[in-house]
Amino acid sequence: MRPRLARRALLAAPALLALPARAQEGWPDRPVRIVVAFPAGSVTDTLLRHLAEPLGRELGQPVIIDNRPGGNGVVGTDSAARAGTDGLTWCVLSVTNGALAPYVVPKLPYDPVKDFAPIGYVAETAYILVVPTGHPARDLKGLLALAKQKPGALTFSYGNQSAHIATATMARMAGVEMTGIPYRGGPEALTDVIAGRIDCTFTDIPAGVPQMKEGKVRALGITQPEPFALLPEIPPVGSVLPGYGFRFWFGMAVPTGTSPAIIARANAAMNAALRQPEFTERVARLGYVPTPTEPEWFRAFLRKQIQELGARAREAGIEPG
Repeated sequence: MRPRLARRALLAAPALLALPARAQEGWPDRPVRIVVAFPAGSVTDTLLRHLAEPLGRELGQPVIIDNRPGGNGVVGTDSAARAGTDGLTWCVLSVTNGALAPYVVPKLPYDPVKDFAPIGYVAETAYILVVPTGHPARDLKGLLALAKQKPGALTFSYGNQSAHIATATMARMAGVEMTGIPYRGGPEALTDVIAGRIDCTFTDIPAGVPQMKEGKVRALGITQPEPFALLPEIPPVGSVLPGYGFRFWFGMAVPTGTSPAIIARANAAMNAALRQPEFTERVARLGYVPTPTEPEWFRAFLRKQIQELGARAREAGIEPG
């Protein structure tokens, strides 16, 4: 009996191994929801709304953007981590809720590495430093000189931890003291700069460039280490403060426990969407650089960013809490 049972098991094995793959052949059979843990109009939201349509075409199902702002990305990200493992709820992980949150948020309710399985990297972008058009600082050197003259008097707004670390690092490297004012999101942080109630903010390119063109703000610098091809007239902050440089990135993940077959399908669909020339050209004009990768590449990248940006936040004097 044992040899016959062994032969039957061997004959049945390929069919059994094929079951998980067959179970995922029809995935997704419903719309896919992407949790954006930041407000509508934020840098993360803008990118994902451009990605939703081409991604939906690749998946064969509608892609719905679900904005769940609050707590600098903690509220929405935590909800996504607990959404289940059917692969129909995705979450955007970024510098703010993916890399900086483990350092700046005490008792963070989720772990970006343990509670999420990566799908892949999405894109990166830069932030621009802007002041009101009537501000006395005509360039970055002028802004830092004012800050030195009046320690703590100059204010900066931030709607996420990405903008916070960009400004705090700039101030530390320049040896100046500025007062940070937190906002619910980037759009609100920019609004008060336009109104002249705040001295400066690091804002994303899709939000900042239209205000620059309308003459409502003046750009003093950009976070990328090198000049940005889309905005060559804006000097890198690093041209005044050598060694300064930030690239702000976005990745995609699903709750841990999601089937590897689903993740592989999701990665293939997302990478295909990111490579579409029409999509690439459209978001490039907004300052995003799409970057397809494999899931494990993004996992290793995320771990490294958590260590590096946590250290940079500590050096910049950003306190947890």
